[in-house]
Amino acid sequence: MTLRLGLCSVTLRHLDAAGVIEAAADAGLECVEWGADIHVPAGDEAVAADVRAATEKAGLAVASYGSYYRAGHTDPAAFGGVLRSAVRLGAPRIRIWAGAAGTEETSPEGRAAVIADTRRAGALAADAGIHLAYEFHRNTLTDGADRTLQLLDEIGRPDVRTYWQPPLDVPDVDALVGLDALANRVAAVHAFSWWPATTRHPLSSRAALWRAALDHLRGQGQPMDVLLEFVPDNDEKVLAREARTLRSLAAR
Repeated sequence: MTLRLGLCSVTLRHLDAAGVIEAAADAGLECVEWGADIHVPAGDEAVAADVRAATEKAGLAVASYGSYYRAGHTDPAAFGGVLRSAVRLGAPRIRIWAGAAGTEETSPEGRAAVIADTRRAGALAADAGIHLAYEFHRNTLTDGADRTLQLLDEIGRPDVRTYWQPPLDVPDVDALVGLDALANRVAAVHAFSWWPATTRHPLSSRAALWRAALDHLRGQGQPMDVLLEFVPDNDEKVLAREARTLRSLAAR
């Protein structure tokens, strides 16, 4: 199974799209997940088309569109702009969020709204040949592996999956148990090393975790994007080093 190594543009928010592309290409990465917060604003189709062209010209692929659409919480009409940008960007996947509160803090009505809105957005995206994947994140309904699996089962759409990343302050062994539980429901991975809380370290500081995680992903038998997200100090000068580490960890 092929692991495609790339970069989330949010890693380098201080650079323009051209700078992100240059940094990713110089680091020997293969693809970019373009964020909707700065580089490819939702609904701005001209920017999306320009970024796609520049990405492909540099020999990189568009991995996905990192939207900030929160199912069941964001105005449903806003998904139209997200989808149009994703189409113009040539993104095969849109990252969305499962609501705006954790599982324990979300009412049954709120949960039902997330599920219904995800089904609606998933159908619209599928018509455009795009699939959805939830951010795997605290303070949403994907605030744990078992909770994420339950949510995906309730949604009941195989074209709605989840990202994975190491949960904050969770020991390696427990993080890997969660990844094993999610199995083939993982659409892509955000790679970084935080410990404790959001303290950023080089990827090598959690090499054992990442080597085991990448071995697991390889065993799923399907292509997988592994995207560097938060590098120390958001510094493009360390990106090449982090990319080398990721390639080393992904090598068999």
